[in-house]
Amino acid sequence: MADRVILVCTVVIALVYLYATTLIPSLEIGDPLGPKAFPYLLGVGLLIAAALLGVEIWAKRESNEPQVAMSQLFDPVVVRIVACVAAWTAGYYAVFEKLGFVLATSVYLLGMMAWFNRGKWLVNTLTAVLFSALTYVLFVKLDVSLPRGILPF
Repeated sequence: MADRVILVCTVVIALVYLYATTLIPSLEIGDPLGPKAFPYLLGVGLLIAAALLGVEIWAKRESNEPQVAMSQLFDPVVVRIVACVAAWTAGYYAVFEKLGFVLATSVYLLGMMAWFNRGKWLVNTLTAVLFSALTYVLFVKLDVSLPRGILPF
C-alpha cells in the first residue's frame, strides 16, 4: 500500500512540477534552451522514476512476494535510521556554504556510504570524492554558481 501512495504522490508532484515549468517566462535573447530545460528534465526524470516504481509494484504483485506490514514501517530500528539520515542531511545543509560543495558533499556521501555500504572504505571514498568533484566540474561548465568554501577552487 505504501508503494502505491508513493507512486501516486510522485506522479502528482511530477505533473504539478511540469505544469509550473510551463509558467516560467521565456526570453527571446540568451540561451536557446532557456530557463525551462532543466526543470523539464527534472519533471521527466520524476515521471520515469514513477514508471519504474510502477513496474516494480506490478512485478512484486505478480511474484506474490509477502508485503511489508504497516507495523514494520514504524519499527524502532527503522525510525532510528530515518532520524539519523535526516539529521545527517540537516548537518550537510548547515555546513554546505561554509565548507563548499565539493568538501561538504564528499563528507556527506562518505558518511552515508560508510553506513549503508559498510566495510568498503576505498570504494566509498573514491565514489564520494569523484562524484562530488565531477559534479562540481559539470555545474561549473554549466555556469551554475556553487559555494567554494574553504577549498581554493
